[in-house]
Amino acid sequence: MKKEFCPLQLTNAFFTEFSFMSRLLRVAVQMDPLEQVNIDADSTFALMLEAQSRGYELWVYPVTSLSLVEGQGRGGRVQARARRVDVRRQKGDHALFGDEQMLDLGETDVILMRQDPPFDMGYITATHMLEHIHGVGEGLSLVVNDPVAVRNAPEKLLVTHFPHLMPPTLITWDPREITAFREKYEDIIVKPLYGNGGAGIFRIKPGDENLGALLEMHFARSREPLMIQRYEPAVRQGDKRIILVDGKPIGGINRVPATGEARSNMHVGGRAERAALTDRDLEICAAIGPYLREHGLIFTGIDVIGDWLTEINVTSPTGLQELDRFEGINSAALIWDAIEARLAS
Repeated sequence: MKKEFCPLQLTNAFFTEFSFMSRLLRVAVQMDPLEQVNIDADSTFALMLEAQSRGYELWVYPVTSLSLVEGQGRGGRVQARARRVDVRRQKGDHALFGDEQMLDLGETDVILMRQDPPFDMGYITATHMLEHIHGVGEGLSLVVNDPVAVRNAPEKLLVTHFPHLMPPTLITWDPREITAFREKYEDIIVKPLYGNGGAGIFRIKPGDENLGALLEMHFARSREPLMIQRYEPAVRQGDKRIILVDGKPIGGINRVPATGEARSNMHVGGRAERAALTDRDLEICAAIGPYLREHGLIFTGIDVIGDWLTEINVTSPTGLQELDRFEGINSAALIWDAIEARLAS
């Protein structure tokens, strides 16, 4: 029988009296419930383990506990109901929590913005709030990734700034434009602009009569446009996820769709395989790397199908643990090295 996760509740006095190691940086992690993560796959958990190994003090809080108190500091004080936490790679018992208390996020050194999309108004509001304290110095905290850049660069839109690297793509509300795009390219992918994890992605093959009904259903429920792309048959060989740290590639994994599935996301059954970076992959990384570095997008994951860049993931990229297993590296350590370099500079 599967063992249910039961977090051990520890008092703050416990952490004070029995500190596991000397603490260097104070790190707050904004994320979905830590109790529910898969410790063998979750990238945030890997980042937390590496932070703890360096002696950092870890706090965790949900985005829904954020508050902005105006009239103090640069543009207000940002606080959250947070818990001290120590993590360990032990299934069913991977986190030791302290008592919940109000944490002034401007008194932390680093904030990891790691809650999952969708990239909706709640997500956008959180970036506005964290922008008040983003930076290095007293009353400020380095937010990773830069909340302004995240707000301005949702993954399916940032990629459009590099059209020479993309397959034919259309973003629109207009069903007539979508129909015309389909008539030109015949085999297409339809996906929600601000979705994640492969949810709501459809392949419309030549002769498929469901496009009209699909568009009616989407626009009846949502005011957001759709992204339409030419279907790339190379996806049957895999959708490559390449991890970049401060704009430089550290490796990639290939995600192969399950039989009968057009989507390669591991959330929907995609299989991870080892993948070497090709000359084209490196060309893509060289083209987008300077933008990522300049805009404080320290940890990003790009998606490449065949020779084409399809997404630049900046909100809550994944794939660290899979990459580490294939390549024998510690990708979380490389990310923390980059964060420390930013703090030092």
